[in-house]
Amino acid sequence: MTRHLSNAASGALDYAAYPAIMLAATPLLLRHLGVAPYGIWLVANAAISVGSIVSSGFGDAVIQRIAVLRSTSDKIAIRSVIANMLTINISLGALLALVLWCIVPFVSGRITHHDPALETSCIWSLRVGSVLILLKSIESVFISALRAFEMYAPAVRVSIATRLLTIAVSVLLAARGHDITSLMFATAVVLVGGIAAQWKILQGLGLAPLLPAFDRNVVLSLASFGAFSWLQAIAGVFFSQADRLLLGLTLGVSAVAYYGVCVQITQPIHGLTAAALHFLFPHLSRHNARGDHATMRRAIGRAIKFNIALSALLTAVVLLFGQRFIYLWLGHAFAAQSSGLLPLLGAGFGVLSLNVAGHYALLALGRVRLVAALNLAGGVAMLVAIILLVPRIGSAGAAWSRLLYGSVTCLAYLPIVLQFSLLSRTQFATVTTVAEEA
Repeated sequence: MTRHLSNAASGALDYAAYPAIMLAATPLLLRHLGVAPYGIWLVANAAISVGSIVSSGFGDAVIQRIAVLRSTSDKIAIRSVIANMLTINISLGALLALVLWCIVPFVSGRITHHDPALETSCIWSLRVGSVLILLKSIESVFISALRAFEMYAPAVRVSIATRLLTIAVSVLLAARGHDITSLMFATAVVLVGGIAAQWKILQGLGLAPLLPAFDRNVVLSLASFGAFSWLQAIAGVFFSQADRLLLGLTLGVSAVAYYGVCVQITQPIHGLTAAALHFLFPHLSRHNARGDHATMRRAIGRAIKFNIALSALLTAVVLLFGQRFIYLWLGHAFAAQSSGLLPLLGAGFGVLSLNVAGHYALLALGRVRLVAALNLAGGVAMLVAIILLVPRIGSAGAAWSRLLYGSVTCLAYLPIVLQFSLLSRTQFATVTTVAEEA
């Protein structure tokens, strides 16, 4: 239990650390860089974030496969999974990096409005960013492997140290008058150090050497699970932004500003819950591989209770203090305009966070296709609702649509209940037959 609490706390800390660091660093970066260069830095980091999510979408396949192999202590097979995953991620990361490198000259002018002083800096910042996408695709393999071993604390320590050092170096360079490109190069150097630290931890588990490899059977095994988790990752990137895009097209950028701030405040309800409960995925996968269904049933039951309690707590905190925070942060006028949106979005992300335990349980049971289908169905339902509701009731329509998205994903619990009900009946029938024969 202590280990599970440690893993949960580590996951939540990993999620919360970067926003907290950025909140402290933003005033300093704005002061030393200026508004426009800071905007370029944000764009470059956003491109890296999206690119790394897409290139690392197979991460769940690594966690599931290694967790299963841990039940047999087959370190040779585990090493093979990591080596082949490195090949997959490096290939995807290199492809995305090449695409970004090539399109940078065409998009940088639009980003900087063809300001010569900014355009060159933008081009090279994004090109260094393309290299960072490749590096992050490698890092994600090592992080997923450590999570599969249920070693969240070491992975999080390295991750937070890397992020903290990256921001600290960026602030220091900006204070000394260096441009955005220098900050991006420094980020790459720090990230290489973080990757080396993750690699060293895995070596300590007896998994050396960890080098890219290609085994057709292993790749196909990873792809059978990973293709759907990759599809879900891409859909997640799209659906997380789609409401704001459609709102902007329908009501304009001012509506997006009020809505977007409310999303920033309410989104952590789901994000923190998902991060805290992520340890369930490798933990349940290992028990499923052993056929230990009684332990799984108990673990899922406890996880659901914890999920409900944590979701309720986070939702209550946001609903009670969110509006006050907006008032202190952005002033009375902004708070007044967003007052009707915050409760709806808080409820929407609260309902979405209730699916977390079911989401990880289904992944552990190998039902990744069903998980992807539920998320796609929820996303499509949300988009249809936005199109129908926003013209009638404005921004509140988008907020109500978020509530629909969460409700659809909570259907994940139905197949879990059905599967364990069938297992219970089968086990009861087996015990009865044995007793009668005796």
